[in-house]
Amino acid sequence: MPPRCAACHSETGFLDWLGADGSAPLAVDHPATINTVIGCASCHVSEAETLDATPFPSGVTVTGLGTSATCTVCHQGLASTDTVVSATEGLDPDAVSDDLSFINVHYGIAAAVMHGAEVRGGFQYEGRSYAGRFTHVPSANSCVACHEPHTTEVATEGCLACHQGVTEISAIRTRHADFDGDGNTAGGIADEIAGLHARLHDAIRAYGREIAGTPIGYHPDSYPYFFADGNDDGAIGADEAIYPNRYQSWTPRLVRAAYNYQVVAKDKGAWAHHPQYALQLLHDSLESLSESVDIDMTGLVRP
Repeated sequence: MPPRCAACHSETGFLDWLGADGSAPLAVDHPATINTVIGCASCHVSEAETLDATPFPSGVTVTGLGTSATCTVCHQGLASTDTVVSATEGLDPDAVSDDLSFINVHYGIAAAVMHGAEVRGGFQYEGRSYAGRFTHVPSANSCVACHEPHTTEVATEGCLACHQGVTEISAIRTRHADFDGDGNTAGGIADEIAGLHARLHDAIRAYGREIAGTPIGYHPDSYPYFFADGNDDGAIGADEAIYPNRYQSWTPRLVRAAYNYQVVAKDKGAWAHHPQYALQLLHDSLESLSESVDIDMTGLVRP
């Protein structure tokens, strides 16, 4: 197991990262043993139980995490605003570059989304302000307050007790603007995020076709997720979702928007972890693409 992957995909790697094996903490010093998934011994050691701070890919270390610290180690992704800036700065925003490729935030990134602008897990556009950590009520303000720590199942009873009038937690919303511009605010905030996410998908396709010069499509389950859409039908089939057909006509503007599209795609619970941050990332990505292709921003509200 490579050191880059070992902390979260191997128990021996996680213990190495904690320093529970006698090595220096906060780093994996050598490849880890395969077939040793995260298990009981990963979190039930003194080094894990006393962990209170975790560094993020942006270089920011968040302290005071308490019981959420061990969860945060593996639910923060592998990239940040800084990663995207480093890859794209100094380049013509709309010029295809052979030096660019898709930047994947990875998956299971709830902590990166929840901490918002504090850790810059999404791509934050220059000149825009972004919401910091999403703080819930004290009784639901940690990972284990909402998730059963071993199965990660969500305990919904507390949600529905406070957010009365809904039968499904995805119907909850405390912000009532029409963020996705579809004229419907009856659903939960999850619907607004999904609607804006779909609009960004269409905008990315339009940009790929009109500016990058190669139709682009997305497949949620096949690495590296964005592929050349040979027939430009908006659907990536099994024959297209293969690595040799990976999308390669990247411009800086497209890399940034695609990165944010993936951030929201890979946190299915963004509507609960930090709806404002997710909506801001999607809105600003659409706004950026609209500078180069015709995208109707009428009616879209930025939180």
